[in-house]
Amino acid sequence: MPLGSDPLSELDIPDGTTVEEHDLVTDGDVIVGGQSTVEFGVRGRTVIADERVRFGGHIEAEGDCRLDMWCDVADNVLVGEDAYIGERVHIGGELRVAGDLDIGDDVDIENGFEANGWIVIRNPMPTIVFLFVYLSQLLRIGEEDAAEEVIDEMLNDGDDEHDPVLIPRGASVSDDAWRVSTPATVGDDCRLHGNIRAKSLEVGRDTVVFGSLRAKDDIVVGRGTEIKGDVTTRSGTVRVGPGAKIWGDISGTTVELHENATVDGTIRTSEEMRMHTESVLDRPDESAVAMAEMAESLEGDTDTTEPSTTQRDDSADDAAPDDGDAAGDDGDADGTEAGESADTEAGESADTEAEATE
Repeated sequence: MPLGSDPLSELDIPDGTTVEEHDLVTDGDVIVGGQSTVEFGVRGRTVIADERVRFGGHIEAEGDCRLDMWCDVADNVLVGEDAYIGERVHIGGELRVAGDLDIGDDVDIENGFEANGWIVIRNPMPTIVFLFVYLSQLLRIGEEDAAEEVIDEMLNDGDDEHDPVLIPRGASVSDDAWRVSTPATVGDDCRLHGNIRAKSLEVGRDTVVFGSLRAKDDIVVGRGTEIKGDVTTRSGTVRVGPGAKIWGDISGTTVELHENATVDGTIRTSEEMRMHTESVLDRPDESAVAMAEMAESLEGDTDTTEPSTTQRDDSADDAAPDDGDAAGDDGDADGTEAGESADTEAGESADTEAEATE
């Protein structure tokens, strides 16, 4: 990731993210920008929240959890490793930490806290300030490569195959609506509840959205995705991929609809409407890649069985000399019998001639 880019400049929901019973569930990290509101609970690997973030449910982090100052969590906070709680954070339930706890002043935990490791009472440096100071020192000594590695490790661990959930600053996320003022990207095989409002929208493949899509700019709906509502853009283009189904209306400046897509409502355009037969997403199809890898694996398994067949043929060939040896033995036996017969006949003929002479 370039140093000049802002990792929280858009709403990014990775592949496989679901909303289950008022919980946002993901296998990767969850990073929330400052002054945002997340009305439901969060379950992920590492949870990082900037200043003044409000959670309407609980937090379950398999790894670390970092809550900057003035954050508010309505329910419990359960952390599988270390926790960093800034000053004046409010937790409506209890705080349980399996590792170390670094906690600031004036933290309000209504049902108490428990930590299995060290407990340090101080004001942890805010996440953004910590990263800024650390990266500044690296850049000051000319370690640009090291700085880029730090950013990659924080936002996309090389050992982790799952991308993080990124919620930009000032966002509002709930079962009713996902509202951001930035572009939004939804991955493949996701299941989301609520209307999505963003500057522009891209929804991946085989995703289900129980709500509508609304954007100022372009909207893209990938293959096999279901939108159980309307798709509306103010001044952009709506592109719908193969096998997608829109349960409501489509409105846009231009609408590009795949010939295999389905629209239950009305299509409204201010310029033109086109039918196409192409894919609408440029990003890699992970399911197709997985199928290709599986096919290659099966081909590899087929290749590995051929030597065993060859081995069986070789064993048959190895067995052939034994048969030849057996045949040779038979030949020797026949030769012995023939010799004995010749000797007997010669002996009988000699005896007959002797009797005739007498």
